[in-house]
Amino acid sequence: MAKKLYVGNLPFSATEEGVRELFSQYGTVQSVAIVADRETGRPRGFGFVEMDGADEAIAALDGQDYEGRPLRVNEARERTSDGGGGYR
Repeated sequence: MAKKLYVGNLPFSATEEGVRELFSQYGTVQSVAIVADRETGRPRGFGFVEMDGADEAIAALDGQDYEGRPLRVNEARERTSDGGGGYR
């Protein structure tokens, strides 16, 4: 069964294709999404990978160097309904 992973500390030069290639060593990758800033369109340094073999990918890639930066890889958590950052 596929799990969604959070991938943090991505270099700004990272591409969806490159991330897919990296994670596909550990299982079948269903999707890759690198998050970009809504206003500027520039990458925000994190993304999500949905894949089979997620536990193996976490064990192998969390803390590993990718283009000069140590990746943070863990199981993605559902976003809470409290978006935060606004006035109440």
